[in-house]
Amino acid sequence: MKLITCVLEENECLAFLIGTHIYACHEIDKSFPNTMDLYLHTNDAVKTAMGEAYLSLCHATTIATTFTLDNTTLKAPVPRPGSLRDAYAFRQHVATSRRNRGLEMIAEFDQFPVFYFSNHRAICGPGAVACMPKHFDKLDFELEVAIVIQKQGRNIPASEADDYIAGYMIMNDISARTLQMEEMKLNLGPAKGKDFATVIGPCLVTADELEKYRVDPPKGHIGATYNLEMSCSVNGKRVSMGNLRDMDWTFAEIIERISYGVDIFPGDLIGSGTVGTGCFLEVNGTGKLNDPSYEEQWLREGDQITLEVTGLGKLENHIVKLKN
Repeated sequence: MKLITCVLEENECLAFLIGTHIYACHEIDKSFPNTMDLYLHTNDAVKTAMGEAYLSLCHATTIATTFTLDNTTLKAPVPRPGSLRDAYAFRQHVATSRRNRGLEMIAEFDQFPVFYFSNHRAICGPGAVACMPKHFDKLDFELEVAIVIQKQGRNIPASEADDYIAGYMIMNDISARTLQMEEMKLNLGPAKGKDFATVIGPCLVTADELEKYRVDPPKGHIGATYNLEMSCSVNGKRVSMGNLRDMDWTFAEIIERISYGVDIFPGDLIGSGTVGTGCFLEVNGTGKLNDPSYEEQWLREGDQITLEVTGLGKLENHIVKLKN
């Protein structure tokens, strides 16, 4: 299934997305949940019934809808996640970023997946991303994929962790690099450089939709791995290209680490971390290393950002500057 959270007739609701057509789940069957939060907390029987209804709609020729992507406002698929964690799963991004700062690759990367907590109350969907003036001092995108959890668990082994994933979506971890670098000197990780906007969307895609892209995980690792091309364009110019299959730690292994000694819950959001070349910080650093006269690029007011991932769609945003 492809599920969206949208505004239909002034009400926020959960809907099926089929091509460009939108069908409110509750209108298809009154027993179906009408919000993403209710969907994530519902039982497997209801989710199965929704999957069957979705497939029927895909093949139907007589069920009309007046709602499409062209006339409907989309919100973040999971507009109010219970928590937000972002991982650090792509070796290329980590190694290149460290090299550009004159640092050796850190050995601990290969020992366990790491993550940090971000602001789950600053979630954005497609459309405007509002930033304060200080954010524009090296404002950056981060090209990622995110998952959302669909059932509660603790101490979950990686071999069972994929069952806890409700679906996948594109994620853009908007970052104010100057704020981030200043605060990280104090060794507590990013906070103010990250806490103002994290974008997810345009839809939540269940794993069955991605099965045709499934490949073997990296050697020595466990968990579902998908061959999904990832790209970012700014103002129509491509600035980043990668692939989800290059995650060195799988989402299953990340869930195992996250759930050690703590409960995870339906609605918890987990990002993959930045794909290799997936941010200006990395691209600029490499450019400067190769050519000292390289002209850095950062996001500016009015910029149009398009993140695209095979099977997950296209996430489009524009940057808005707020006053002090």
